[in-house]
Amino acid sequence: MKVLVLGGGGREHALCWALGRAASVDEVLCAPGNAGIAEVARCVEVDPTDLALVLQLALGEGVDLVVVGPEAPLAAGVADTLGEAGVATFGPSRAAARIEASKAFCKQVMAAAGVPTAGYWTGTDPGEAVAALDRFLPPYVVKADGLAAGKGVRICAERAEAEEAIREAMVERVFGDAGARLVIEEFLDGPEVSAFGLADGAHSVLLATARDYKRALDGDQGRNTGGMGAVSPAPDLPAGLRDWVRQQVLAPVTAELAGRGLPYVGVLYAGLVLTADGPKVLEFNARFGDPEAQVVLPRLASDLGELLRACAHGELAGFGELAFHDRAAVTVVLASGGYPGPYETGLPITGLEAATERPDALVFHAGTRRDGDQVVTAGGRVLTVTGLGADVHSARAAAYTAADRIHFARLHRRADIAAPR
Repeated sequence: MKVLVLGGGGREHALCWALGRAASVDEVLCAPGNAGIAEVARCVEVDPTDLALVLQLALGEGVDLVVVGPEAPLAAGVADTLGEAGVATFGPSRAAARIEASKAFCKQVMAAAGVPTAGYWTGTDPGEAVAALDRFLPPYVVKADGLAAGKGVRICAERAEAEEAIREAMVERVFGDAGARLVIEEFLDGPEVSAFGLADGAHSVLLATARDYKRALDGDQGRNTGGMGAVSPAPDLPAGLRDWVRQQVLAPVTAELAGRGLPYVGVLYAGLVLTADGPKVLEFNARFGDPEAQVVLPRLASDLGELLRACAHGELAGFGELAFHDRAAVTVVLASGGYPGPYETGLPITGLEAATERPDALVFHAGTRRDGDQVVTAGGRVLTVTGLGADVHSARAAAYTAADRIHFARLHRRADIAAPR
């Protein structure tokens, strides 16, 4: 089949790479793609949030399946537009994608489905938000309700910092309309785990687990980012966690959304915290994580094309057991200096060929473009370097050894991704 992937980051490079290796897939297109994706797929300069152009591309190319990578096209309703035209799409409707696009809606769904989560307050008035801090103990968790590219969450050690976060979001509107409503919630203390489920509207399955590293600096210091690295499988998981996620999280949330008339098709990505009181769900995302996709997808042995097609057609129940490679994966993000704040672009990148010579390493492009014959930086997160190995230790060594071969001015990366704790 012919598959169209929407997006142009590291997650979409991993999707295109995995789909290109699937026996069920004859051709992969990507809109808009990037310099690395162009090596494994045919890239088309179409904005994935331009619904009319996406539909025109899908129909004109006669694609059999559209796979939506980032959250913005989902929130814009790309799955609705494609579905109304009869184009099979892996990705939830705009209404169902509110599980990520609105943190308040996500909390409501979890409460109705009986999913353990943090206590919370939500509202649109800055004064009420400040007053609501009285209900919580520090550290305070302040979240923009809407999409903020992974940067809308502040964990504040002091009340003054929490009040500043409220002011920035609701008064100064640093996140635009995404911060007009806030969610303030109880801080959940414990290791975090990303659990990736796939749903077809009625049924769900669990892929691999992962752990990502959100903070910009070593030791989980600095500002939140879109992600500075990841490891899969997540280490030190309690016994029975996978069954718990399937039975207590994925199944009830899928049923709750279906009961609301919002059958969910796509990725149900649950962010978990392993607290002293047991696992709790922090939030849901409506797509593969980035950079978690870069460690989860290389471990999947099942045909990704057939799996996503089964979800899009409501046939997941008959797919059978998923198969995984018996190996670990670690990915390290190479970011532009200054990220997640202001950064320079257009900087030449060297060492890509040397890094990809390693059989145990993969390089996924996140923010790159071609300038003549040269690949240059074009975003905050530039590349993700994934190492594979028999265990986390060897996968980590492979990732950092390959990453050492890549250079661009002011390159920034964490040195402690997947390091023993």
